[in-house]
Amino acid sequence: MKIEGEGKLLRIFIGESDTWHGKPLYEAIVLRLREEGLAGATVIRGIEGFGAHSHLHTARILRLSQDLPLVIEVVDQADRLERVLPVLDEMVTEGLVTLERVEIIAYRAPETE
Repeated sequence: MKIEGEGKLLRIFIGESDTWHGKPLYEAIVLRLREEGLAGATVIRGIEGFGAHSHLHTARILRLSQDLPLVIEVVDQADRLERVLPVLDEMVTEGLVTLERVEIIAYRAPETE
């Protein structure tokens, strides 16, 4: 697969302790995106942050949190990402989902048989 040119960047901001049907939400989202055949997804763990409730989540030793912020990033073609938005709307009950235009310089993956 080769993708170049205009694409979209999907970002999903959730908490580490968020779940979906008994498993971590980030894991369920990544698996679902993979099932949908998207180009790839990366989960990034934040060291500190706050959301809509203004509750501070931090990795500092004195205030060790079990609910650090996570960001899932996905870059792909617009139509492919827009296809999964209804699924994400159901899965992400608390958090933030953003979509923005990006210029894809290079994405190359071996062709599968």
